[in-house]
Amino acid sequence: MRISPYATLPQKVGVWTIRLFALLMCLYLAGPIVVFIPLSFSDKALFHYPIQSFSLRWYHQLVTSPEWLRAVLNSLAVATSASVLATILGVAAAFGLWRARFRGKEAVMMVIMTPMIVPAVISGVSMYLALAKVGLGNTHLGLILAHTALAAPLVVITVSATLSKFDTTLLRAAANLGANPLTAFRRVCLPVIASGVFTGAIFAFALSFDDVVVALFIAGPAQRTLPVQMYMQANDLVDLTITAAATVMLVLSLALMVGVEFMKKREVATAR
Repeated sequence: MRISPYATLPQKVGVWTIRLFALLMCLYLAGPIVVFIPLSFSDKALFHYPIQSFSLRWYHQLVTSPEWLRAVLNSLAVATSASVLATILGVAAAFGLWRARFRGKEAVMMVIMTPMIVPAVISGVSMYLALAKVGLGNTHLGLILAHTALAAPLVVITVSATLSKFDTTLLRAAANLGANPLTAFRRVCLPVIASGVFTGAIFAFALSFDDVVVALFIAGPAQRTLPVQMYMQANDLVDLTITAAATVMLVLSLALMVGVEFMKKREVATAR
């Protein structure tokens, strides 16, 4: 029986309509961000289109100005430290909840997820009050601990999703072969859930690197991060170094997304 080529036409139209809608939504969401990229290469100190001459002036300002360079280094140091701590704590929490069998486990999971639910302003105020009482206000350590508390739930979610597909008989087999729990986790479980751990670490890094609300409450002038520096500079005067910083953050975010996609494809290839 021969099928008419027009039979699948409504389905094809529906698919292309969805794709067009998705493209328009991406343009709508990314448009205000992408418009900053050409401005970061402008030689003029004004938000002006069309651009008359191109220059790397603002990128040079970003890496040579003491204030901007300190903000970049603070963001990288805080985000890296917070992502490492959040990954360690998140993996331990996810694995413990996955293996544990007790009443109220859902309530414990809800408590862990609280930093993702509570508004950032409330988190910033509460963390500022808590850290100030122990002398960690306006310190790098205090900012790292605050970002760790915000990022750890993301690691718990991604690792828990990966652990839900893990075969527990592998741990029992490792135990039968004489491996202690730590060795079994490190040699058997961790390589299997590596994609979830890596994804959680990337999300934790991105959250810490992009945070501005909590950092405004906790960071002092010496701990000012790049988003905070951009916020402060936008309030003081018009400086196109902001556009260079925004472009750098956009490129970094895209690189992290590519890393996540790479890990997903690698996980699918390994499963096959």
